[in-house]
Amino acid sequence: MTARRSRHRSAAYAALALGLAGSLALTGCNSHSSKKSKTSKKSSSSSSKSKKRRIIGGGAAAAGAGAAASRRVPDCFPSTYKVTFSQQSGPDSHVTVKFKNTTSRDCKLYNAPLLRFNNAKSPLPLLQGTPGHLDGTRLTVPAHGYAYAVIPTNSAATKGTEQKSVAIDFMGVSASSVTHGPVTVDFAEKRLHLSVGKTKVTNWTSSIHGAQLAAGVGK
Repeated sequence: MTARRSRHRSAAYAALALGLAGSLALTGCNSHSSKKSKTSKKSSSSSSKSKKRRIIGGGAAAAGAGAAASRRVPDCFPSTYKVTFSQQSGPDSHVTVKFKNTTSRDCKLYNAPLLRFNNAKSPLPLLQGTPGHLDGTRLTVPAHGYAYAVIPTNSAATKGTEQKSVAIDFMGVSASSVTHGPVTVDFAEKRLHLSVGKTKVTNWTSSIHGAQLAAGVGK
């Protein structure tokens, strides 16, 4: 082989090696670019999912707050047609105070009704506790449901004399608060004959029998 041919072949090999090196470099660059693109897509997808989760989570929290607000039970309030009175005679004589929830949602009653007969300055004392020392009764009255309190009048002192009217307040959550009122029931207008003397009134209960037992006039 002559020196000229040897130089020519060496130059060809060198050119081929340079071409292969360039091709490999281009392939590596493309591969790196492709990996960057895939990583970028994954990051974008993850960010989008994270945003969706935050939005969904925020929506669930808002819905929960709305549901909690809708579950708040308002206080009951008296009126001349929501509160009625009746008196039973005999050895277990007593006056029944009945409250009807005429609304389409539940409401709350606290402790006992505050009753001032014949414009008395102070309400009838409480049989279960005193205005300063309440026992914390809270009664939820269902929509269109009832609650009862009883005034025992089974002795001469507790029966006393016939009353003309009664002013009604409903207690609030604290001893000194009231929810609404007062409203006044005129017994003459209602054609009621109620005799109440030195007696007390029970707390609200969900059944007439429970109120009678609390007053000591039930069996």
